[in-house]
Amino acid sequence: MLTVSVKWQKELLKAVEIDTSQPPYVFKCQLYDLTGVPPERQKIMVKGGLLKDDADWSTVGLKPGQKLMMMGTADEVVKAPEKGPVFMEDLPEEEQVVSLGHSAGLFNLGNTCYMNSTVQCLHSVPELKSALVEYSHSGRNNDVDQTSHMLTVATRDLFGELDKSVKPVAPMQFWMVLRKKYPQFGQLHNGVFMQQDAEECWTQLLYTLSQSLRSPGSSENIDTVKDLFGIELASRIHCQESGEESSETESVYSLKCHISQEVNHLHEGLKHGLKSELEKASPALGRSAIYLKESRINGLPRYLTIQFVRFFWKRESNQKAKILRKVDYPLELDIYDLCSEELRKQLEGPRQILRDEEGKKLGLKASEKSSNTKDDDVKMTDAEGSSIASGESSVTTAQEGVPSEKEKRLTGIYDLVAVLTHKGRSADSGHYVAWVKQESGKWIEFDDDNPILQREEDIVKLSGGGDWHMAYICMYKARTVSM
Repeated sequence: MLTVSVKWQKELLKAVEIDTSQPPYVFKCQLYDLTGVPPERQKIMVKGGLLKDDADWSTVGLKPGQKLMMMGTADEVVKAPEKGPVFMEDLPEEEQVVSLGHSAGLFNLGNTCYMNSTVQCLHSVPELKSALVEYSHSGRNNDVDQTSHMLTVATRDLFGELDKSVKPVAPMQFWMVLRKKYPQFGQLHNGVFMQQDAEECWTQLLYTLSQSLRSPGSSENIDTVKDLFGIELASRIHCQESGEESSETESVYSLKCHISQEVNHLHEGLKHGLKSELEKASPALGRSAIYLKESRINGLPRYLTIQFVRFFWKRESNQKAKILRKVDYPLELDIYDLCSEELRKQLEGPRQILRDEEGKKLGLKASEKSSNTKDDDVKMTDAEGSSIASGESSVTTAQEGVPSEKEKRLTGIYDLVAVLTHKGRSADSGHYVAWVKQESGKWIEFDDDNPILQREEDIVKLSGGGDWHMAYICMYKARTVSM
């Protein structure tokens, strides 16, 4: 290592070290740092002429303490901006989440993808998140057991973490309470937690939240989960053999898409799912008989959940086997023809307004039936704050001189907002993933702790037919109109 001095313009750079094991170009880079003169502009006088970038130091003949002469002009000094650049990682995490356009992923704690995918889908429902935030203020009511209360609080806290974090979240508290409330999710095999059925996790979690988020003390007896996800079914039960007939109503949280050789599309599977045979005692015959149960939708939710019945119990292998058949599903689902006559009549007005609005966008004339409606009296919206399951909604009381808020009415038309898929041959093995539509319209694949941006056209390709990810649960959001 040699030490020299360098004279450049009016400056004298003292004690500049030269590593003679490196080519002169490295020395020129050192001088660039000291003077701002780029190496290509440097002219350094040495014995025999100018110093070349690739010269051999042993032939240059430098001596310790030697003074070298350098000529060359420095680059113009760029002024520092008044306000420096702000990098995403320097922003608060809440702002980073907004910039990214999606919330965080969830660490897999050991075969917990069934739980992670369920949480990500339900986390996409803003009204559910709002109800959970309110729960923290209202607290536990006497009708809710301690573990249900704990699971509701854990869900609220986990949703909050997902909204505030850009880094993957470890859902330890939620998983611990879920296993305490529902011990089947804590099953072990050879000391390892077993894979579970995501649909069972979805159903059990919604059931718990339905108990916790109910307001029995209120005069309205608000049932948040039922308002958001509840589907009212009206059924006719008929025995062809005896001629007996009865009717019943029930509330469910999902429709079933039954899969058979005749089913190629979601709509066909839903029709199959609304028909079933059951065997029960016949008072008229005095013995068991076969009854046909035919159901119609009599009340719609804001979020329509559909389960593809892909798994059945296979006695030979003593496990749930999977139906791999391809069943297509749409981005926009119209279930008008699955509704009861009574509900269809309620939907006719809103559907006509929706058609007119879409027609106006295309430059078409509104139909005579609703042509008297003023343009500013009708506005298409999504299901945010929309009607309850029966298709009705409350109207804000009008103050003097202030127009009342328009009712938001369901139309029977729904838009796809989340898909939970399964890859593998058995419900209790394989891998679950959530595909969720963000408020920005982008689709994100939540593969545990790894969120991946996806194209909308690829979402409907998760329809089955092989060993790739295929839809197991679809969630649709109601399209509404304001009237």
